[in-house]
Amino acid sequence: MFLKRKNKTKIYALGQHISMSAHKARRVIDQIRGRSYEETLMILELMPYRASYYIFKLVYSAAANASDNMDSEETNLIVFKAEVNEGTAVKKLKPRARGRSYPIKRPTCHITIGVKDMSLYEGEYYVDPYINKDYLKPLKTPGWTYTDMIDENVYSNGGVWGKK
Repeated sequence: MFLKRKNKTKIYALGQHISMSAHKARRVIDQIRGRSYEETLMILELMPYRASYYIFKLVYSAAANASDNMDSEETNLIVFKAEVNEGTAVKKLKPRARGRSYPIKRPTCHITIGVKDMSLYEGEYYVDPYINKDYLKPLKTPGWTYTDMIDENVYSNGGVWGKK
């Protein structure tokens, strides 16, 4: 839960039915999540992937929406949400030898970019709602205290990447 609320608005830009696979777009999206607007544009301009052009247009559109709807400056914007979902596949038939046909599936994806103005969040702090103070008390059995239930011996054999 947030304490000391102010007017918070998050602005989104959505691109639907973009003709590329969601896996290829996610490779670019993972690089820009959580970065500032100006840093995001620089990264997308220098990336050699085809997906970066569509994502660049969506980030630019989300910033234009934020400046138009919230009167916020582009220097204060941060990309807080960037996700890619799979869309419908465009299905075609390609003629093959001896009168047969071969199906072609062209994947599409939906890209969502969300930006928020960090100047609206100044002086705010976050309280984790999942921390319950009752867990910090000793348990009913004497001699037992609360632990994080992490087994310290999990990595005793060299860990996950241990050589065998």
